[in-house]
Amino acid sequence: MWTAESQASFLALTEKALQQVSFVEFLGCMLNICLLGYYVITEWSSSHLTSAITFFILLISLTFNIFIFCYIGELVTEQCKKVGEISYMVDWYRLEGNKKLCFVLIIAMSNSSIKLTAGNMVELCLTTFSDDDVRECVKRIEWDWKNISYSEDREIMLMNANFGKRLIIVTTTVTYSGFVFFYIAVPMKIGKIPAQDANISFIPTMFPFPKYIADVRYSPVNEIVFFAQFICGFLLHGVTSSVCSLAAILTVHACGQIQVMMVWLKHLINGRLDMCNSVDQRIATIVNQHVRILKFLALTEKALQQVSFVEFLGCMLDICLLGYYVIMEWSSGHLTSAITFFILLISLTFNIFIFCYIGELVAEQCKKVGEISYMVDWYRLEGNKKLCFVLIIAMSNSSIKLTAGNMVELCLTTFSDIVKTAVAFLNVLRTLT
Repeated sequence: MWTAESQASFLALTEKALQQVSFVEFLGCMLNICLLGYYVITEWSSSHLTSAITFFILLISLTFNIFIFCYIGELVTEQCKKVGEISYMVDWYRLEGNKKLCFVLIIAMSNSSIKLTAGNMVELCLTTFSDDDVRECVKRIEWDWKNISYSEDREIMLMNANFGKRLIIVTTTVTYSGFVFFYIAVPMKIGKIPAQDANISFIPTMFPFPKYIADVRYSPVNEIVFFAQFICGFLLHGVTSSVCSLAAILTVHACGQIQVMMVWLKHLINGRLDMCNSVDQRIATIVNQHVRILKFLALTEKALQQVSFVEFLGCMLDICLLGYYVIMEWSSGHLTSAITFFILLISLTFNIFIFCYIGELVAEQCKKVGEISYMVDWYRLEGNKKLCFVLIIAMSNSSIKLTAGNMVELCLTTFSDIVKTAVAFLNVLRTLT
């Protein structure tokens, strides 16, 4: 306890020391970034290349300064939260009497820990990075299926597995529908086109190819490049589909485990045929299950963090551009191209929706654990056995949330914000052109 108190005091002193300096840096950089972005555009449009590059380097420098402050703030916040998670994951239920209460205070303080701020107005947080633990997640899924024996629990797991299967089928179908139109329907509609400066006809490639490498108008280079781009497109859509499917499998399994745990909570007081006779042993089993779920969610967040961020950022930019292309092709009377871009737009929007939906699903299921814990007849337990519900409810309220690069929380509110942002950028493009 003394170590935790000294660490909290040190963080309070650090916050006090950096508060004013970070606020000045934060405010100054924010204003300068806006002005430098304007200068870069102005100098570039005036063909002053040296000035434009200079302003652009200054822009990167100031952005990096803010990033450093936000990064260390996020680092401190994440480490403080881990204190509460580790406190819950130890075998606190084996302690006697009121000794369990110390963990309640530690978890409460870790959830309301000191955060580094700029002038006590803006919280400094941005991103941390982690390794991929997909293999460990698969091992945990395998272990969970092997150790589910009761029929009711198995039915819950099967129901969630079937839901995940349907989600994968829909995701794959929507993802590859864009591929079929862009890589097959459009080339078939256009066919071979004649070259303007030569007496040849060729198949137009889906993407530009540099002429100094090879002239794609001539056979067999034309066919080789076309099929190479076709294979690359097939693989890229496969990777996107696989990422969405992996996210769906992991999160749906976690939701299934949470639902199983909620069934156990309902039978905590009176027991069940497959449960232990002792209430203490039933409490220990439920807490162990909750700890396994939290660890699995932490691994899932760690595994999907960087991938979801790349998908999130890429899709957000592409949605804006594809919306612009749909409008331009439709107004030019190119119906096939307009439909193709529209289907690609739906595909990318659906990809982001899947990530946000599963993030919302996990957050909602975690909150339900706290609600179910309060709704059982906990008042019938004797002595300090009631304290286990305090910790379960505390951890369910501060549960792990899925994020994109630890910067954006994956939820349906975020999805609506993305759509609004893409539409705003689309309006800017339409105004400029």
